[in-house]
Amino acid sequence: MAPFSLVSPNRASSIAGVAVGQGIDRPQGPEPAALQAVQARWMERLLRCAQRVGEDGEIPVAAAVLDQHGRCIGWGCNRRERQQDPLGHAELVALRQASQLLGDWRLNSCTLLVTLEPCPMCAGALVQARIGTLVYGAPDPKRGAVGSCLDLVRHPSAHHHMRVVGGLAGEQAGELLKAWFRQRRQPPGGSQPQA
Repeated sequence: MAPFSLVSPNRASSIAGVAVGQGIDRPQGPEPAALQAVQARWMERLLRCAQRVGEDGEIPVAAAVLDQHGRCIGWGCNRRERQQDPLGHAELVALRQASQLLGDWRLNSCTLLVTLEPCPMCAGALVQARIGTLVYGAPDPKRGAVGSCLDLVRHPSAHHHMRVVGGLAGEQAGELLKAWFRQRRQPPGGSQPQA
């Protein structure tokens, strides 16, 4: 069973306590404070999903695409090892699913949430998908392409510019990743190497 249920954009619903109106005269999404609460709840869910993925041997990263009402229209987790797919990054999986559900590759009114700052490949895909807002958890000082190492989303050559919010649940996301890498570097049997 999938950890997230996708919502057809044609169906009104309520996600994380934010009601979605059906009429065209209604606001096009939750108010800013409510939107932040929705994003925080989704990030909590993504961290739980990333934890499960990490237990399966993948780098613990998860992503979700929300429409302008805060409804999940695409989600993904890292699948590189499981599917032996170099493109199996959480962001790309979520973008593909959202685009297929909407029937459009342009995601201008959507928000992508991800537990780790996107790499160059994923940052480029976000620009190409014309994502409206990017919200990420932990910065990636070694490979991050949204300000840590590179800044592809704000580069002058980028034909699309998005709003970027970094650090949402960043400590928890960073600790999850650090713990995962510590465990992988630990020698068999659990003993620490002698200095």
